[in-house]
Amino acid sequence: MYVLKKQIIATLVITLGLLVILAPRAHAQVTNPASGGVGVQGTISSPPPTTAPTISTPGNGASFTTLPVVVKGVCTNDLLVKVFKNNVFSGSALCKSGSYEITIDLFSSKNDLIARHYDALDQSGPDSNLVSVTFNDNTARPEIASRISLTTNYARRGANPKELLQWPMVISGGVAPYAVSIDWGDKAQNDVQTVATPGEFIIKHTYDSAGVYKILVKAVDKNGVVAYMQLVGVGNGAVDPQKAEVAGASAGTGKTVILWQPAAIAIPLIIATFWIGKKYEVKRIKKRVAEGKHPFGG
Repeated sequence: MYVLKKQIIATLVITLGLLVILAPRAHAQVTNPASGGVGVQGTISSPPPTTAPTISTPGNGASFTTLPVVVKGVCTNDLLVKVFKNNVFSGSALCKSGSYEITIDLFSSKNDLIARHYDALDQSGPDSNLVSVTFNDNTARPEIASRISLTTNYARRGANPKELLQWPMVISGGVAPYAVSIDWGDKAQNDVQTVATPGEFIIKHTYDSAGVYKILVKAVDKNGVVAYMQLVGVGNGAVDPQKAEVAGASAGTGKTVILWQPAAIAIPLIIATFWIGKKYEVKRIKKRVAEGKHPFGG
């Protein structure tokens, strides 16, 4: 019995040691992230993306007189794709079926477009091919310093279903006041709000179901000039493909998995430890019997 007790203690020590060794490799499970957080079930750290998306549309040298413009290309599944114009963030989409589409607006005159992959830890990959296009802005007026523009620090943002998602944005340029319309991608009626002055404002929405959704924000200034921003909204949790535009909230970026690895490694070792201990105990009992001693003596 003494050996059996030692065996149990040794097993517990080995199990605890495995958990200590494996724990630093995985982040804790997020069960109820605050508004703005994207819920995951254990995100394992990984290197940043090594591949670059491509920009196939529009073509290099294209010229436009109207907005918006749709940027299309090839990408790596489940990674987030961000498009930049003159190094300014212009829109995002989750890569599905090896491709993406992002609706953007342009600056007046020349725009250099690039795209990048981002993983769930917001680590970026290399730049795509550079595409230079021109926007001949027929709405430009000398008395207006710049055309209306939308920006945000968040390409992707999420909240639990039935909880309020709040998204800070900034509007600038053009002539105030502004009318802002938001299509949240979940077939709900578009939200409409008025922004009285340039600066930060908040858009808000509640998703009924888990999923990944394409958001399109459209802002119009007093003179009817329009700005666009496409974003990725996330309803945290298990995804119902029938209710979400894009299934899979693992949006690229590191691997999102159930943390079964520690248990999968520990269980065989625990079984092996008991088997070795039992074999040793039987051998010890036979030896004591052969020596004429009590089999369970001290």
